[in-house]
Amino acid sequence: EAGGVVLGKSAEKLFSLSGLFAVYKPKGPTSAGVLNLLKEKLLAEAGVQTNGNKRNQVLKIGHGGTLDSAAAGVLVVGIGKGTKMLRTMLAGSKKYTAIGLLGKATDTLDATGKVTEEKPYDQITKGDLENVLQKFTGDIMQVPPLYSALKKDGERLSTLMKRGEAVEAKPARRVRVYSLSLQQFQPPLFTLDVECGGGFYVRSLVSDIGKELSTCATMQELTRTKQGPFTLEEHALHEDKWTIDEIARSLEHCTSLLPDEPSHKKLKTEHPGETAVSCE
Repeated sequence: EAGGVVLGKSAEKLFSLSGLFAVYKPKGPTSAGVLNLLKEKLLAEAGVQTNGNKRNQVLKIGHGGTLDSAAAGVLVVGIGKGTKMLRTMLAGSKKYTAIGLLGKATDTLDATGKVTEEKPYDQITKGDLENVLQKFTGDIMQVPPLYSALKKDGERLSTLMKRGEAVEAKPARRVRVYSLSLQQFQPPLFTLDVECGGGFYVRSLVSDIGKELSTCATMQELTRTKQGPFTLEEHALHEDKWTIDEIARSLEHCTSLLPDEPSHKKLKTEHPGETAVSCE
């Protein structure tokens, strides 16, 4: 259907949006689910009929790195030409606050999984925990969790695991931890702040810390507080702010945070009052 569709003012504004901004992902939905809701809200506000046709993805939108369903926090979103800038977000640094639980291990390494092991933890002191953190700072080797969005033959490992298929552990890979600190210690709970590079799994870190302390641990809660230059407090738009005007404002504000793109070719200007709607 796309082509020279004449759009109303708000739709025209929506399809001219371009760049990166951040939204708040609550605990519960998947990152893709949050994106779909955002898309629905914007298209509804613009009065654009999608005719329930999933193939006709009229709005170019994507996110810069999955946050697990059980996690909350900053999700960077690219819209229009901004979708091409998302790759750099995946590789960039991220900050998380994680709450770990000592004495229990689960198959998913987080609170959503089945308990696979229980061990005593009363012998562990705050000092023990702080000492162990030093071993996990800098360039470290990490085995990604079996339940993850990583793929084997085009299917997510977590999907294969849930089907009961045997999944081999991925080999350990080098990941980077810029900083790691203990914020709170109230056994069995402990709270960590971690800043890390791309491809890092905080739940693997929590599990590895447990093993290093001769007990076990699983991640109870995870919040991403920063991704690249986008912070939770300053930039993440909550659902009530998912409007065309709020996002336009946010895009203007966020452009100043990003490194300058080497060359921005002048885009062909459309006829005024008419916007080409692209089909993805």
